[in-house]
Amino acid sequence: MYISFASSIAAVFIVTAVILRFLIPKLKSLKMGQKILDIGPRWHKSKEGTPTMGGISFIIAITLAVAVYVMVELTLGSDINELLPLVFTFGLALLNGLIGIFDDSVKLTKKQNEGLSASQKLILQILVAAIYLAGMGIFGFISTTLYIPFVGVGIDLGIFYYIFAIVLIVGIVNSANLTDGIDGLVSSVSLIIMAFFAFCAFRLEDSGLALLSGAAMGGCFGFLVYNAHPARVFMGDTGSLFLGGITVGAAFMIGSPLIIVIAGLIFIIEAMSDIIQVLYYKKTKKRFFKMAPIHHHFEKCGWSEVKVVTAFSMFTFVMCLIAVVSIII
Repeated sequence: MYISFASSIAAVFIVTAVILRFLIPKLKSLKMGQKILDIGPRWHKSKEGTPTMGGISFIIAITLAVAVYVMVELTLGSDINELLPLVFTFGLALLNGLIGIFDDSVKLTKKQNEGLSASQKLILQILVAAIYLAGMGIFGFISTTLYIPFVGVGIDLGIFYYIFAIVLIVGIVNSANLTDGIDGLVSSVSLIIMAFFAFCAFRLEDSGLALLSGAAMGGCFGFLVYNAHPARVFMGDTGSLFLGGITVGAAFMIGSPLIIVIAGLIFIIEAMSDIIQVLYYKKTKKRFFKMAPIHHHFEKCGWSEVKVVTAFSMFTFVMCLIAVVSIII
């Protein structure tokens, strides 16, 4: 397990970085540059034209890592049922990534910053979440009992568990998408969250989760080589929806979906800041934040992108430590 974890980090890091080395010039030649909204921070306009859809790089790399791992395990005689949680969870992330690819493609085709409509994207995401939960439920990898972190008790929600789970999955996936607003932010935060799930994998002796966590960490590391400020490529919805899927899916793999609310709290804060901004403006015609999501608020307050990423990463690290405590007590 430790070997597969370490090798997946190294292999996916190298493959992601190498793919980007050749993908960025190709994206530039195809004029697949990001369109920056005029309502955003004025200094972001200088980023217009930066290649997007770079998330394809780590999706390819992680796909290869998972495929090789599954084939090796089957060759060694592992029970295929033991590999299904990994396969299902990776499928959740991949299908969300494909939604992102389609969304980004529409944006680039139309030369605007809007791709699929909100309703189209939501329907697709709900469908993907439902398929994931159906697979995990049919094979007995999840139950309708919702375990509460720190409390140590479970509540049987019955059929309502699946409604809650769909809302949680779609919510986290879209929250990760909202977090992807400045150089290196969602990559850094996701890296820390997946390091937490790696800890969970070692504690539970779950080699599939260890492989997936290591692969995701390697992908984030490799992407940061080109995405750290000043970014030479953006991941687009392609990458952020994929990372949202893989982080929330990992929570279901350990049987404690609510743990993502702690470890991934920054995602939720980003989404809530957007919701608060919209509702407050409709009510008062004034803005609650200088700009939403909240990372832009801090930019408007004079914080550099590097400072925002550092602060949000440190916050996520602390929340992951709290999540660790909730597991071990």
